[in-house]
Amino acid sequence: MPMKLTPPRRLRNLPLNMLAPNILTIIALCSGLTAIRFALLEQWKFAVVAVAIAALFDMLDGRVARLLKGASKFGAELDSLSDFVSFGVAPAMVLYFWTLQDLGGGHGSTGWLCVLAYTICTALRLARFNTALDDTDKPQWTGSFFTGIPSPAGAGVSLLFLILSQEVDSEVFRSPVLNALWLLLVGGLMVSRVPTFSFKRVRVKREHVGLVLLGVGILAAGMLSQPWYTLAAVELVYLGSIPFAMRAHDRLKRGEAKPAAATAAAGAAHPAAPPPGASAGDDAPSEPPPGILH
Repeated sequence: MPMKLTPPRRLRNLPLNMLAPNILTIIALCSGLTAIRFALLEQWKFAVVAVAIAALFDMLDGRVARLLKGASKFGAELDSLSDFVSFGVAPAMVLYFWTLQDLGGGHGSTGWLCVLAYTICTALRLARFNTALDDTDKPQWTGSFFTGIPSPAGAGVSLLFLILSQEVDSEVFRSPVLNALWLLLVGGLMVSRVPTFSFKRVRVKREHVGLVLLGVGILAAGMLSQPWYTLAAVELVYLGSIPFAMRAHDRLKRGEAKPAAATAAAGAAHPAAPPPGASAGDDAPSEPPPGILH
């Protein structure tokens, strides 16, 4: 009787919890690309809002993936590509169309070099972050810090003067030189080794819950009444937290080094005992055998 060949099994249907994080990532990508369109139309407020929406959905997709247990290698790669476009390409292009195209003569060549430099820094920062995920030997406390400014924060900070210009009519904020230097500084901070706070593992003490909720209420009221000043203030507070992050990182690093140094000192003070059967003079040079002249 001839054998019946079983047709290859098709991929089973994916559950919704596997698709939900990727859907949020696609929304963030579309929002970042739309910021470039708004910049081409010279609608600067909508361009900033589009980048902010991309950052919001980028923050949500990872948390939804962990909550629904829908994290996957595909989702991680998609998220990284979305971050590059939304926080590397989009903010730099927005600044280029806003003011950097006036830097370097009529062609804006110098401003374009600044755009390229920032975009490359974003790519390097994301590549370093992805490779660091495979390092499982890091101490647990390092999870409370990022190495350098993360790309969503870098995108927001790079647009600081554009945000302020929505409320303050000053040509200083629109200066191509100022924005070029600021963009390069933010790009350098992203690829630097400067530790910054990661709020993924923040735990609020029970006695501080009321204060946190009050702060969230004030922030929400500020975003509704004075959104541009509030957004700029949040970015300045974040930049002001970097010295505190460096100090906390160094303190934890020194605290980790002290037990290691104490263990090494204890090992030097109490060397390992010789193996059984060995004598203290085993390492001494032996007498030459008879018949061999010195």
